[in-house]
Amino acid sequence: MDLTRLMLRLYFGELMLGPGKAALLEAIASEGSISAAGRKMGMSYKRAWQLVEAMNAGFREPLVESARGGAKGGGAHLTPTGHEVLAAYRNLEATVLEAGAEDIARIKALLAAQ
Repeated sequence: MDLTRLMLRLYFGELMLGPGKAALLEAIASEGSISAAGRKMGMSYKRAWQLVEAMNAGFREPLVESARGGAKGGGAHLTPTGHEVLAAYRNLEATVLEAGAEDIARIKALLAAQ
């Protein structure tokens, strides 16, 4: 079993985009709500909302749009910018893994026996 994984964090001044925020965006896209995404990830609604607010504030356009609950129900979805940021982040991860495969293998070969 290969346990190698990449945890890519991008820092843009005060804004950090990393594996947790990318996973949160994916969960919002699949679950249709911030609270359900938070539950899926084992985090509180408050924490999920704070992360969404930080991402929305850090980009020119929001990544997530939400509507409060009520008679028609609430929910959240990724904006086109949210989809674009998530796709670019996942593409960058794949690019780094592919381009760095040889170096990752060299480092792995130097690990102590597991």
